[in-house]
Amino acid sequence: MPRKTLPTQSIPKAVKSVRSAAKPVRPTSARSRTRESQQARKIRALEIVRRLKKEYAAAECALVHKSAMQLLVATILSAQCTDDRVNKVTPALFARYPDAAAFAAADIAELEKLIQSTGFFRNKAKNILGAAKRICEQFDGRVPDTMDALLTLPGVARKTANVILGTWFDRNEGMVVDTHIGRLAHRLGLTWRSRDDKDAVKIERDLMEVIPRDDWTDIGHALIWHGRRVCTARKPACERCSLADICPSANKA
Repeated sequence: MPRKTLPTQSIPKAVKSVRSAAKPVRPTSARSRTRESQQARKIRALEIVRRLKKEYAAAECALVHKSAMQLLVATILSAQCTDDRVNKVTPALFARYPDAAAFAAADIAELEKLIQSTGFFRNKAKNILGAAKRICEQFDGRVPDTMDALLTLPGVARKTANVILGTWFDRNEGMVVDTHIGRLAHRLGLTWRSRDDKDAVKIERDLMEVIPRDDWTDIGHALIWHGRRVCTARKPACERCSLADICPSANKA
């Protein structure tokens, strides 16, 4: 199904009018985040989407994988761990366990040793083993392609399910909210219900209201790239940010 294209005409003018109507405020304040009207926020969100799609046209999932099972395992391993570290661990891991059946039959001590450097390895090994067994027993060895089914797997919550559905199955059922997206959602003023940048459930709900559904996966990847390269946690590079003129946190975060 062809993806919808976003309107490019008159958006900058509309965004300009939005900015003049509402002065930039710090997004760390829940009260200040509610001052912008929902219509104005949606207009600004469309412009953010347009610019990010242009700047990060090649954005994709950073976890190296060749199957839904590999992506599932890599995503479980990425909890409290960098994608770079996961990508260093998974080549040997996937060579040893090439599919769900192999993971289901794994010796947990051996599995723990292979993933130890990703942290919390005992719990991760338990979840990987449990998920693989359930996939083999309930889903004929194939990673399921629905939210409800994915959420029955050990170690899988909405974030992981959204990664699998959006990246592998090209189904936009929700938006991934990791540490980068949570941070940027607050700085960009795209969340108004959440308490802080770790309130993933409310951040996801807010983002889904202002970002077009067809863009949920691609913009998720783009936000992560932007968060790593420009809008970093400690020192955002507002001086070279393509979103600075429509970001309420520019030069304040």
